[in-house]
Amino acid sequence: MSKVEKVEIDLEEEKREILRRYRSLLRVAHRSKSRTDKARIRKAFELALDAHKDMRRKSGEPYIYHPIAVAKIAAEEIGLDTTSIVCALLHDTVEDTDITLGDIQTLFGKKERSIIDGLTKISGVSDFGSNTSDQAENFRKMLLTLSDDVRVILIKLADRLHNMRTLEHMKRDKQLKIASETLFMYAPLAHRLGLYNIKTELEDLALKHKDPDNYNDILAKLQKTQAVRTRFINQFTLPIRRTLDKLGLKYEIKSRTKSIHSIWNKIVKKGVPFEEIYDVFAIRIILDTPPETEKSDCWRVYSIVTDFYQPSPERLRDWISIPKSSGYESLHTTVMSPTGKWVEVQIRSERMDDLAEKGFAAHWKYKDSPETPESKLDNWLQQVRDVLENQDENAIDFIDNFKLSLFSEEIYVFTPNGDLKKLPVKATALDFAFHIHTQVGKQCIGAKVNNKLVPLSHQLRSGDQVEILTSKKQRPKEDWLHIVTTPSARNKIREALKEEKKEIAEDGKEVLRRKLSGLKVDFNSANIDELVKHYDVESAIELYYRIAKGNIDLTRLKGYTVVGNLIQFAPSQEAIDLKEKKEEAEKRAAEARAAQNAPTKDETLLIGDDQQRMDYKLAVCCNPIPGDEVFGFISINEGIKIHRINCPNAQEMMSKYAYRVIKARWRNKEAVQFEVGLKFSGIDDVGIVQGITNIISTDMNVNMRAISFEAKDGIFQGRVTVLVHDTNHLMALRDKLKSINGVLTVDRIESEFE
Repeated sequence: MSKVEKVEIDLEEEKREILRRYRSLLRVAHRSKSRTDKARIRKAFELALDAHKDMRRKSGEPYIYHPIAVAKIAAEEIGLDTTSIVCALLHDTVEDTDITLGDIQTLFGKKERSIIDGLTKISGVSDFGSNTSDQAENFRKMLLTLSDDVRVILIKLADRLHNMRTLEHMKRDKQLKIASETLFMYAPLAHRLGLYNIKTELEDLALKHKDPDNYNDILAKLQKTQAVRTRFINQFTLPIRRTLDKLGLKYEIKSRTKSIHSIWNKIVKKGVPFEEIYDVFAIRIILDTPPETEKSDCWRVYSIVTDFYQPSPERLRDWISIPKSSGYESLHTTVMSPTGKWVEVQIRSERMDDLAEKGFAAHWKYKDSPETPESKLDNWLQQVRDVLENQDENAIDFIDNFKLSLFSEEIYVFTPNGDLKKLPVKATALDFAFHIHTQVGKQCIGAKVNNKLVPLSHQLRSGDQVEILTSKKQRPKEDWLHIVTTPSARNKIREALKEEKKEIAEDGKEVLRRKLSGLKVDFNSANIDELVKHYDVESAIELYYRIAKGNIDLTRLKGYTVVGNLIQFAPSQEAIDLKEKKEEAEKRAAEARAAQNAPTKDETLLIGDDQQRMDYKLAVCCNPIPGDEVFGFISINEGIKIHRINCPNAQEMMSKYAYRVIKARWRNKEAVQFEVGLKFSGIDDVGIVQGITNIISTDMNVNMRAISFEAKDGIFQGRVTVLVHDTNHLMALRDKLKSINGVLTVDRIESEFE
């Protein structure tokens, strides 16, 4: 069979496969049953099919597979409507084909145009050397649209999920960049919107590609212990099921295994092995009960569970009475099993479970119920709008501020009247004041927490009752920006400071007007621009403000001439010197970049030659050694830094500054030794220190730079800095130390912060 014949056969099969996938999409589009809905989806499908007809993905598959898959995720896994399915099918057409936003509006409508515009990336924004990144700009654009229509981010999450599911077809450096972005922004967004299944899968897929060894190790352990867990769950739930059946309650009991990423996170942050993680799984009891009785029925089931098993009072979480800001409602308790293991039990209704699985996307389903979460969605979107108010920030600061609002855990505080307010952990009294009302925040002079006077910077705790003290004479101050922790309060303070600055600037404007009138010079935009340039200020308002504050003394206005009623300044010596300094600095920066001889994005930096002649440095934050998977990062002042891909800072660098990341790998050269740290713990016993030092120095012939031990109550902890050739050398040393009787754990020190 010739190659041409093979392609023709494949093309016919692909056409049939495209049709199968399209029909599969229609089957799961549960909210698109009408003839009109199906016609609109068909129209969008045919348009996307024609637009992408000559395009293929990295896997070699037809590109149309991707938009169909995104639309299917939006419909089936998130539960979105016909408009969303249409936009998902067309989400890449404006960016990658000749179709325009105008075409979208003509064929489908203004709403579809707006959503697809929010999904379309910005082209040609920034490149190497800029102080921002194109990805951050795209995040900002997407988020600005989000405040108008939450479907933008829901479709974007579906798009990112499918890209992550097919990430194995990308090059390694692209995998790392996309996985880092996913952990940095998309997984937290999915979490904040209540899409816990999608958030979990995004995190797991990101870990799978960033750290495949640890991912596969945890996966293997979960699979190995699956049968034991199933037997335990069946025995644990048996008395509960019998009682629920006897009472005639309709229910379903599921088990939820903790995500691989969550387990890995706990292993890294808590320093515990897999075997010691007690909450690897949770039991979920889902009740088929009407909204009017679901709350009392959940507490009824809680009573049944705790009749059989002793609960931990500290581990009761009542998110039924006080739902999370994401809309999540559930009753959680942790109980002691007969085998001595703690087990988390989650109790909720079918409605609560649907909202927990699909987050705010499920709110349309319950619009007519008395427990509608629509107001919660509106409240959250209002918080988003508050964060998005300050659009003057550069993209990096903008994203950082938005992420603060995503990551924050919540506290619950009360007003003097007993109204409940939710704020992020570490929120201050001043944050609370602005949360109540902008005017209350502006006039805040102090607060009473639980009837005790506290300063504006006082950090609030759950259960606090807060009364804000105000004065009409009070005005926002610059140092308030360092007191508040919420982006919303920070933006309101900045706006207030701008308004105050404008008021003061009006006085300076009048002073300047009189000065120019005395000089027989017109007060016009050309003369103002000349003065702004002469005094090297950002704007006319800044010029007026400085004049009003006395920072610019107009009585000493010198070095100007008047030509045709226009004021002109000869360049001052100071300005000339400053210009020369800037040019010299730019020249030195260009020479430094050239001296680094930094590879292009498609080239790979080889590490391991004579370190005295390196154009790069090994990063101290993660201390890489040969065998570690690494990348290069072009820093502003210190040249190229080599980081491990699981460096604590890698995720942020790859997400926000991907244009400064370069590929790097080790050149095999065993003569070079690298410094690395180990930490260990165990039972304090006579001779344990000697045993450890003998293994390192005598058995393994490894040089030590430093070693320390500390013993308390029969347990010792130690640290040692050694010189090794690569990760294989290090792992051999670690395994040897683990074999010593009394040594319980030996781990690599991952970063300088441990």
